[in-house]
Amino acid sequence: MTKTFEIEGKTVNIFAVEKTKSPLVILNTYSDEGEAVFNAANLLGAKPFTLATISNLDWNADMSPWENPPLYKNDAPFSGKADEYLSILSEKIIPAILDNLSEKPAYIAIAGYSLGGLFALYASYKTALFSKIASASASLWFPRFLDFAKREQFKRKSDAVYLSLGDAEAKAKNKTLASVQENTQMLFEHLKSKDVKAIFELNEGNHFSQCEKRMAKGIKWILEN
Repeated sequence: MTKTFEIEGKTVNIFAVEKTKSPLVILNTYSDEGEAVFNAANLLGAKPFTLATISNLDWNADMSPWENPPLYKNDAPFSGKADEYLSILSEKIIPAILDNLSEKPAYIAIAGYSLGGLFALYASYKTALFSKIASASASLWFPRFLDFAKREQFKRKSDAVYLSLGDAEAKAKNKTLASVQENTQMLFEHLKSKDVKAIFELNEGNHFSQCEKRMAKGIKWILEN
């Protein structure tokens, strides 16, 4: 089953293997990679699930929790509109997705890659909607996020949190980006200290290596845990 609709200026695609009360995974996408992620997860043998992807995002705004200058001179700044987008996602987009499903899902999880992975974590500190989190190559270099995560608590204790990185990501020349592995490891240890079921996985390559497969691996893991 595949469905597509527009809401609040965003494009929503729903990919599903028909099965009673399959979990629903919400995935914010940078470049319409949702179908590739869904197919990759199924090739990996993931349990049946419904994937709802949202595209046409203002990536550096919608996915960033607060304002931050650009990493490089000619890049766009991070304008910190995650709270505004999360309000739209939770109050309008997800209800519309649920209206398009034949049955209520067993639970709702959230997934994301890069800034989308950062948003997946951030959202779980702000809303109790999501039971599980798949955060692949998340932008945990983002200034002050680790302090935020240690200070705050998830709105609901997550049943499973998947974290991953490429093993070359910490080798970035930019000092801010190079902090990503240390910060991810520290968040992983913090979550374990809170008795959250979590895993941290290193994949071969840099931030841009096999992105769809890495995201699919994360989704597969949370569906099994």
